[in-house]
Amino acid sequence: MVSTTYLLPLKIENSRSRNKKTRKSRFVVPEITIFATELIFARTMKALKDIGTVPFDLSVLQSFYPNCKHITDKAIRLEKDGEIVRLKKGLYVANTDDGTLSRELLANRLYGPSYVSMSWALSWHGLIPERVYLVQSMTTKHSRKFRNAFGSFHYQNCPDAYFPLGITTQGNGKIHYLIASPEKALCDYICYHKITLRFIKEVGEFLEEDLRFDMDIIPDLDLDLIGKCAETCKKPNTLFTLLKFLKNERHI
Repeated sequence: MVSTTYLLPLKIENSRSRNKKTRKSRFVVPEITIFATELIFARTMKALKDIGTVPFDLSVLQSFYPNCKHITDKAIRLEKDGEIVRLKKGLYVANTDDGTLSRELLANRLYGPSYVSMSWALSWHGLIPERVYLVQSMTTKHSRKFRNAFGSFHYQNCPDAYFPLGITTQGNGKIHYLIASPEKALCDYICYHKITLRFIKEVGEFLEEDLRFDMDIIPDLDLDLIGKCAETCKKPNTLFTLLKFLKNERHI
């Protein structure tokens, strides 16, 4: 750490010569080492580290620099210095290399209310073998797309009554995010892709051949939840066909 040294006059003392006829003034100039700039920087970096990978806006950044009059310009400089990463206008995340960044959390914070679903959630639950790169979410707002340093984030509008069904909270002690349950992720995928299932046989072919869905989970699926999704979604007939297939598989 490089310190900055300032020499500041504290007071003026008068001294007299022995004959008391002449008077001269002298400065008492102690050396004062100030670490103010470095201290502010260190505290700010610690605050960013404490935030970790939780996205924050300009108001939070302003709290780190209370005396900064142009916080947007400060954010631009921090971004250029590699200290923070811009997610979208006014939203940032600390630049970290510890591998703890959660794209699910980023998706929740980028645009909301929303929860992660469809292919990403199915992969997260281990129900499909493919590796997914596009983070898909459901929202009650207009459909949107975002792209930043962490990838592409797509948001699909859905009805208000349908939205809250089957949302789960996941994470650890530091972060938490909203992601669809296996049942809701499957319903979202079917409802918001060009998929029409009119016959029970078509459901089996779609799950096993097209989606390569883990059929071993069928006994554990919440059929009541799928029924509620069918009642409030945009493709009720297709989801009711899915429900019939699952009941047949479970001999209900």
